[in-house]
Amino acid sequence: MPVKNVEEYIDRHPNWQEELKILREMMLDTPLEETIKWGGPVYCLNGKNVAGIAAFKNHCALWFFNGALLKQNTALLQNAQEGKTKALRQIKFTKEDKIRPEILINYVNEAIQNQREGKEIKPNTNKKLIIPPEFLAELDKNPALLKAFDKLTTGKQREYADYINEAKKEATKQKRLKKIIPMILEGKGLYEKYKNC
Repeated sequence: MPVKNVEEYIDRHPNWQEELKILREMMLDTPLEETIKWGGPVYCLNGKNVAGIAAFKNHCALWFFNGALLKQNTALLQNAQEGKTKALRQIKFTKEDKIRPEILINYVNEAIQNQREGKEIKPNTNKKLIIPPEFLAELDKNPALLKAFDKLTTGKQREYADYINEAKKEATKQKRLKKIIPMILEGKGLYEKYKNC
C-alpha cells in the first residue's frame, strides 16, 4: 500500500518514530514544502527536491538530493552508494546517535541556498545503454515487448537494462525479467509507482 502522508510513513516505522519526528519538526521550520515521493517524505523548494528523511532497518537518515554540492557542512555527510551515487548524500543515525537539529539545520540551510541559486548536479544522460543478453533474447522473441520497449524514454530503457544487469545470479535475472515484462508492455517505467505515491 502506498504511503499517503508523512504521518502514515512515521507510523509504519515504529522503531524510528522519535527520530523521524525530530527530523520532520526541523524540516517543517524551513521554507521547504513537504510531500511524499518514492514512498517517503521529501522536502522541496519550488518543486525541486532538496532533502528527504527515511527509515531503514538499522538506521534512519536525512538525505540531500544535491548533497555533493555542500561545501560548508560536510562533516556528517556520506555518499549513499559509493561509485553509483553522484549527487545524493545522507547523514545516518543509529539508535546510539543523538539527533541535534541545531547542527543539522546548517546543512539544510546550505542545501536550500544552493537550490535558490540553481545549483544542481545533472545526471549523466550520455551513459551507454547496455541491454543484457537475457533481456535481448526476450525482446527478440516477443515483438510486442520490443515495440513497447522502443517507445520508452532512454532513461526508462536504461532503468530496466540496469535492473537486469545488476542481478548477479541467472535465476535472479530471470525472475526480474518476468517482473518487468508486464510493466514494459503497459509503457511504465521501473520506478514509476514510487514517484507519486
